[in-house]
Amino acid sequence: MSAIGKQVAGKRLVILEQSEYERLCRLAGEAVVDSDDPPALPTPDENGRVPAIEFTRVSIARDIIRERKALGLSQESLASLAGMRVETIARIESGKHSPSIRTIDKIDRALKQTTKKRPAPRQPKRSKKGK
Repeated sequence: MSAIGKQVAGKRLVILEQSEYERLCRLAGEAVVDSDDPPALPTPDENGRVPAIEFTRVSIARDIIRERKALGLSQESLASLAGMRVETIARIESGKHSPSIRTIDKIDRALKQTTKKRPAPRQPKRSKKGK
């Protein structure tokens, strides 16, 4: 592991290699934030309303992307687990296509199946100071 400590604006920061950051995120069960930003939510009109279908498509896409990345899955591996084509996953994650309930159910089962197989993150050992 390679990390560099740096003092910035009075705060101690640590700079990690990308691979180490991704490994730690997976261990913590967190999504890896990278340059592949999820699709943007639609902007509200002058009355504060957003188009319902577009909002739903993007919300589903963002949820799938977050869950998939938190589990450390690629689009290819999720597609394989869900029994569908990679292109289908990519289209859904673009936020521009409406998946059927059956397709959402397949993806959901694949994500839940992966979550069950995944070991729980280790809890840090507590020191016995003062005892």
